[in-house]
Amino acid sequence: MNQLPSSPDTQNPLLADWTAAFGLPPFGAIGPEHFRPAFDRALAAHRAELDAIAADKAEPGFANTIEALERSGRALDRVSNVFFVLTGAETGDALEAVERDVSPLLARHSNAMYLDRALYARIASLYQRRATLGLNAEQARVLERYHTRFVRAGAALDKPAQDRLAAINERLASLGTQFGQNVLADEKAYALILEEADLDGLPDFARDAARAAAEERGQPSKYAITLARSSCEGFIQFSSRRDLREKVFHAWIRRGENGGATDNRAPIAEMIRLRAERARLLGYKTFADYRLDDQMAKTPQAARKLLDEVWGRARIKAGVDRDALQKMIADEGGNFALAPWDWRYYAEKLRKAQYDLDEAEIKPYFQLDKMVEAAFETARRLFGLTFSAVDVPLYHPDARAWEVKDEAGRHVGLFIGDYFARGSKHSGAWMTLLRDQEKLTGNVRPIILNVCNFSKPAAGEPALLSFDDARTLFHEFGHGLHGLMSDVTYPLLAGTSVASDFVELPSQLYEHWLEVPEILQKYALHARTGKPMPKALLDRLLATRTFNQGFGIVEYTASALVDLDIHAVEEPGTLDIDAFERKTLDALQMPAEIVMRHRLPHFQHLFSGGGYAAAYYSYLWSEVLDADAFDAFAETGDAFDPATAKRLRDFIYTAGNLRDPSEAYIAFRGRLPAVDALLKKRGIADAA
Repeated sequence: MNQLPSSPDTQNPLLADWTAAFGLPPFGAIGPEHFRPAFDRALAAHRAELDAIAADKAEPGFANTIEALERSGRALDRVSNVFFVLTGAETGDALEAVERDVSPLLARHSNAMYLDRALYARIASLYQRRATLGLNAEQARVLERYHTRFVRAGAALDKPAQDRLAAINERLASLGTQFGQNVLADEKAYALILEEADLDGLPDFARDAARAAAEERGQPSKYAITLARSSCEGFIQFSSRRDLREKVFHAWIRRGENGGATDNRAPIAEMIRLRAERARLLGYKTFADYRLDDQMAKTPQAARKLLDEVWGRARIKAGVDRDALQKMIADEGGNFALAPWDWRYYAEKLRKAQYDLDEAEIKPYFQLDKMVEAAFETARRLFGLTFSAVDVPLYHPDARAWEVKDEAGRHVGLFIGDYFARGSKHSGAWMTLLRDQEKLTGNVRPIILNVCNFSKPAAGEPALLSFDDARTLFHEFGHGLHGLMSDVTYPLLAGTSVASDFVELPSQLYEHWLEVPEILQKYALHARTGKPMPKALLDRLLATRTFNQGFGIVEYTASALVDLDIHAVEEPGTLDIDAFERKTLDALQMPAEIVMRHRLPHFQHLFSGGGYAAAYYSYLWSEVLDADAFDAFAETGDAFDPATAKRLRDFIYTAGNLRDPSEAYIAFRGRLPAVDALLKKRGIADAA
């Protein structure tokens, strides 16, 4: 897995043999200048491998076609994985320049592969004869996925249509890179520098984080609020300075639409137009129809039905919550209408009043290191995994690594956690990898990363998380387990390589164990005293599970509905992005006091690579699954029930894309889920 198909280049660390522990890249030796020559050589090597497969004179067979494809491109995978880890988590001007240069090359290479008529002819021949080939279930699945991928990429189209598709894909790759870099530039450019007198309302942990952020920016006697989510949302939640809350809020929601070189509205309009054209070339009415045809939902109508059912209930719940917040403002003598930059502030005050619960009281119990341990302990109890810290050279001092082993002490993989926000890292939280699991070329074990953006504490202070931050950590670790536990033969089916409306099931399901009392009692330890969270406080915390859910569902669902709508336009032309967003939200009767979780100009799920384009609904779709799936444990009376955990391991976490998502879920649960568990979990079952 770690060797190129031809002789290594000892002058380029990306092309040399990697001899570090666990097959890690030699990060300390890799510079931006190494990537372009490494890509050039790896792309040429993969092209030669593909040409050899296509030109094979022997009759197409599973081994000389599908397995040969699965064995090809290893050098390109290796270089690409390192590159995209760094461009996401430790980038800079030089690396961004390489990214702009390389993204169209990678798109061109992908086009050449999937539009190769000779390759497709071999795959199509196998697919037509699949019942006579004596394939096992996994082989049949990987053949079906290759055939579907080639057809959806345009392999069956005529030459003019293929040429146009290739041009569209190449342009979309460049636009996606531009979009992501624009958002990062806006985030890096902003910091609200404050004095001590500006910190009214901020608890100590928020002040400490702001002080550390200012020190990073060369202003040790000041405080800085950045556009890292944990920084700006924490400020909006606690600051009693309404003028400053508004300033930070507007900076947050206007990323990507500030005019000038980093404005994303024109790139979005072009991407929407090109995606619609690509869908029409492939025989679909809209891009949304094209995208969902190969997902669990199958149609935009099915996704919209779920979103609409939840939207109406969430709006009612949000309206009740809005009225309560407005009353609180009036009771305090305020004579202003609740605004979006007020919601989190007054919701925090209302939560404290209703539940005698203060975030400043809770947060010291959620130490980052203890929450990491809690995630590991949950994996041990469910799946028998253990995590041991290892000292290996990584790409940044903040990144840490653990070797993962199973109950028998066998190596499962390497897990890397990179948890703190910094200027060289894109915002958000994600799981990625340096190596995928497979067994085609031996027992190849994965190297999986979780990348987050929690506020870094001042030197010597513990890193503290909000409860939502802790939930994010568990969420991404669920994705990480999906990659680590993968147990398939073929790389195409490994780990998280599943439908986007199914891939969130393992991650969202894992969040449930954060709220299991025995996990909190063991790991929610006070940062100063080391004492566990008192049971009365724990009970009050868990009682708030459905608090403010109207707000949370509205901001998410609005984003998902706008995503579906903009990708359902048949002839987009040159869209006015601002006008489209306003018109869609007006039609939905979006509450004026809430904004979309991700507005279009910084909606990286949709436009920075497009992994969730027309598919942001996937989080809610998967939440129907995860709510029902956790009920399978609840029904046994044991959150760690061994028999249920074994089915979860066998059919979800280790199974990759071995089965259609519906088949996989039925194999675990015995049936498909209903929406009822979700509505109950969110506290909106009675809102209608």
